[in-house]
Parts: sequence; C-alpha cells; structure tokens
Amino acid sequence: FGFISGSGSPAAFLVACCHRRAARAAAARLSSASLTGSADDVGIATSASVPSSSTSVMNVFDRRAKLLQRRRGLLRPERQCCGYLREEIGWRTFDRICDIKRDFGVIVDYGCDSGHIAKHITADMAKRIYQCDWLPEALETAEKSPEVPTHNVLIEGENFFPFAENSLDLVVSSMSLHWINDLPGFFSREILRALKPDGCLLGSTLGGDSLYELRCSLQLAEQERLGGFAPHVSPFTSNADLGALMQNCGYALVSIDVDEIVVRYPSVHDLLTDLRAMGETNAAWNRPLRLNRDVLTAAAAIYDFMYGGEDGEEDSEGQRRRSVPATFQFVNFIGWKPHHSQQKPARRGSASVSLRDLGSVMEKNGGGGGGGTDSKPKS
Repeated sequence: FGFISGSGSPAAFLVACCHRRAARAAAARLSSASLTGSADDVGIATSASVPSSSTSVMNVFDRRAKLLQRRRGLLRPERQCCGYLREEIGWRTFDRICDIKRDFGVIVDYGCDSGHIAKHITADMAKRIYQCDWLPEALETAEKSPEVPTHNVLIEGENFFPFAENSLDLVVSSMSLHWINDLPGFFSREILRALKPDGCLLGSTLGGDSLYELRCSLQLAEQERLGGFAPHVSPFTSNADLGALMQNCGYALVSIDVDEIVVRYPSVHDLLTDLRAMGETNAAWNRPLRLNRDVLTAAAAIYDFMYGGEDGEEDSEGQRRRSVPATFQFVNFIGWKPHHSQQKPARRGSASVSLRDLGSVMEKNGGGGGGGTDSKPKS
C-alpha cells in the first residue's frame, strides 16, 4: 500500500495510507488471536497464526534475493561438498547443548538448512524437535534425529515464529541469524515470547571479522580500477553488540564467545564458488548487481599477494602449492529467559572484603603470593 512518488495523486496517497492503517489493525487482531487462541500439545499455534504485525525498524537485507541465492545454492552440483562450515558449526552447537545437563522437552532449530544439529540429538536430550527454515527444498532434504520425533515447519516471513507463548524449552540456531533485518525485534517479540521461563536460546552466527581478507582485497582492487569501492561483503554483527543486544532484549545470564576457522582455498575463485554453493553471497540492498571482471582479476592478485602462501602440500611434480586463507569468525551466544530460580548478582554494597585487601586475605588463607607479594617455598 506504499505511495510511490510521481505515480499518483495526493488523494491516492491518502487512500493508500488508510488502507495501510486498516491492514495493520487487521494484522494486529489476527496476531493477538493467534497468541490467545487454541494450540496443540506441542505448542505450535493454529492456523490463526500470522507474521508479526510490527514494522521492522531496519531493512538491510533483500529477503527475496537471499531466498533466491539459497535456492540456487541447493541446486548447484557442488553443494554436497561445500557444507563443511555448516557441518562443523552444527556439531559445535550440538556440543554446547550437551554441556547443559537438562532434558529439554521441545527444541526448535531455527534455520536448520540440511539438519546439521538435529541429526545429533538423542532421546535423552529432548522429546520433540521442530526444524524451521525459509525454503521448502531445504526442509525436504534436512536430516532428522534417529531417536527423537522431528517435524518440519516452513517459515513464511522474517518475523514469523509460529509457536505459542511459553511453549519451548530450547531454541537453537546455526549460521542463519545474520540474514535477519530486525534482529532485536525477533529476539524479544518472538523467541523470548515463545520460550518457557528458564528456557534457553543458544546458537552461533557469523561475526564482524568474517572474510576480512576478501573485503580488503575487493576494496583495494575497486579503488585502483574504478576510483572508489562498493560493499561486496555483507555486514555482520560483532560479539560486543550481540551481547548487549541480548541483554537489552531481556535475556539473563548472557554468555558470548568467539571462534575463528581459517579455510585455505586454491584461489579467490574457489572461495566465491563455495560461498555461492552455501548460499552465503551478499544480499544487502546496497550491494552492486555485478562484479567487474577487471576488478575481480585485480582482487585475486591482491588477495594472493597480501595473504597467499604455501600450505605445505605438494603437487604431482613435487612443487608446493599456493593457497589463500579465508577467515570465518563465529560468535557463539547463549541466553536464558528470566526465572526466579536463576542466579542473581549480590546486592550492591554487600561485599565483606575489599579488593585492595585480597592479597593479604589469600596469604592468610595459605593462597600464597597474592597481591604481588613474594612467597618462598618452605624447606
């Protein structure tokens, strides 16, 4: 219902605004009905569920372009051998779930792709799993848990999370949240709403320093050939921003850590081929629609000169092969929906010992060497 400048009269603009206001009101009524209406025994809302009626305050990524990129990646013949990053991060995310000594009733894997997490979950960890994704082709080929009943849920909108309030024990996500526009709203209005008290949000997403070698090489090449540069690599969130975001959204006991995986490729062209097969090419609205061939040639040379080297392998003639590294930074996060049983910080001013006296306290208790004092072993 948006008004396009130059395409209508002021009266048409007023009519469009009225239609938009009426549509938002109807969507709000349907959304509230979906939360208060009936739900089945697993917590999924009924057919009254609709995407969130709230308007996104950020619009960085072209969702239609991203769906097209992922669909093309699924159809590429090299797709089967390019899932190494998702497979590795999926396994690491599952390993973090194992660190939580709890029997989760309902687990939701948001952005499941090929089922890199669900296939590892056993019956002693959960009773039911829901795999959510935006592409029906991904859900059809996603691997399932061999022990836990696994169901597929098609995500019909960016802020569409069709689960009833206080119905989920655990929401996991691996390499999918970095393409969401309104991440603060999705964390607070959707996931936090659907989690049970003391429920957990756990996952991993690409960090801000991912593909910095490719970013720098393309910028230098375009600056040389075209006199300026455009954003060819998607923007990613930093670990500090993600931690602050989760705290501001209302999560408790937030924990953030960072992993880096360096993958070596024969050339920049092989890196770009794998990114296309993984569906991880740039989908920002301000991206250029094409990459100049001269720029790509110059970027490949700059990439190899600045970061390339011999990786130790030898070819059939005994010569060491050159390769270029690509750094993928992953921000791992975990947060809990607030509950009265969770640990609480001590009351301000309740400390009985000052930090300046910590050295003497440790020395008195046999800690030795505290506070920078010299300690000698007893003979």
